[in-house]
Amino acid sequence: MDDLLTALKAIAEPTRLRIMALCLRGELTVSELVRILGQSQPRISRHLKLLTEAGLLMRIREGSWVFHRAAQSGIGADLTAQLANLIPTGDRLIARDRDRLLDVKRSRSESAEIYFREIAAKWDEMRTLHVDDREIDNAIIEILDWGRISSMIDLGTGTGHLLERFGPRLDQAEGIDLSREMLAIARSNLEAANLPHCQVRQGNIYQLPNTTESFDLAIFHQVLHFVDDQVQAIHEAARVLKPGGQLVVVDFAPHEIESLREIDNHRRLGFADSETEAWFRAAGLVPKTVIKLAGSPLTVCIWVAEKPNSTVREDVTSPIAPPLTQQNNGLPQ
Repeated sequence: MDDLLTALKAIAEPTRLRIMALCLRGELTVSELVRILGQSQPRISRHLKLLTEAGLLMRIREGSWVFHRAAQSGIGADLTAQLANLIPTGDRLIARDRDRLLDVKRSRSESAEIYFREIAAKWDEMRTLHVDDREIDNAIIEILDWGRISSMIDLGTGTGHLLERFGPRLDQAEGIDLSREMLAIARSNLEAANLPHCQVRQGNIYQLPNTTESFDLAIFHQVLHFVDDQVQAIHEAARVLKPGGQLVVVDFAPHEIESLREIDNHRRLGFADSETEAWFRAAGLVPKTVIKLAGSPLTVCIWVAEKPNSTVREDVTSPIAPPLTQQNNGLPQ
């Protein structure tokens, strides 16, 4: 009762309600909320502190940046789930905040598009901070049951590297990317590799141009640290997976190389196992395995989840849900 009353008191203030309405649409930094709400940073920070202490928001620190998102467990998550249906979307302030949020997300997308356009031709040469891609590819090949995989979607395909690597094992493969420059290089690479059953097309990973339950395998390879809503991306990947299909996420373990934000447009500095596991369960997927490949200075993680054959979704907060199986390739647990 005390926790519920604390949460209700915290949210019973106009600015804090507006903040919750925004954070229900994705994770945001203090500076982004300042830009949207038009209030001072100290004031926004005080509101965020109250909402976090009340269990309504999660606070994720990465180096000098702090992200805020709606709670994913506990009474705060239950309350925000109800709140999402009660917030008056026709309210003038809420509508204006939503428009400004779209401007913030549009700015992020434009910045990322410019970056990828500029580096498309040398994309594959830039991955020198971590283990070789061949080692990552081999780990994926080893961990998956290829006997039941005939189709694959590569989300954020870039230059089509995974299509080239795994295409010979598949009957059908498709790569999705927003960058026309990347797709032009991918098409050239696939043609040179003589893989006519592997295709690429322009698309948004939040709104895939594919029908539900179309693929046996979906992969995000070094993509999610660029996007601003990993949860939505995972949900959309789960949608296009067939029952029994597998999702593979390749990305970095948490790190503190701040220069990657400015130089390489990284929005997130890696992800913890607990965070990816929560994404999977929220999307109705069952976490299976994580492999860690130590590089210098970055560690690459490969997280694998599976879509159940039944339609029963696992509860992200279930205390009896099976933990991820870890293979650490020599790393300390």
